[in-house]
Amino acid sequence: MAINVNNPEVDALTRKFAAMEGLSITEAILVAMNEAIERRRSAETPSQTAARLRDKHGVVLSEEARRPPPRETFDEMWNDN
Repeated sequence: MAINVNNPEVDALTRKFAAMEGLSITEAILVAMNEAIERRRSAETPSQTAARLRDKHGVVLSEEARRPPPRETFDEMWNDN
């Protein structure tokens, strides 16, 4: 199945990447899409990043710190009383 690229910037970037890697346009698209998908699959969520950094620095959260603050806290922060 063919892909029709009507965006000059996408076309130029694809050709530049293909030339840099010594690939055909089709191979460049395949490599770029596989790499983009893998990056997204292996990306940490914000919670995972926080947990990793807590572990790295030896920070232990109390049960109280694990609970979200009450709504009133957010209302006070944004003056939405």
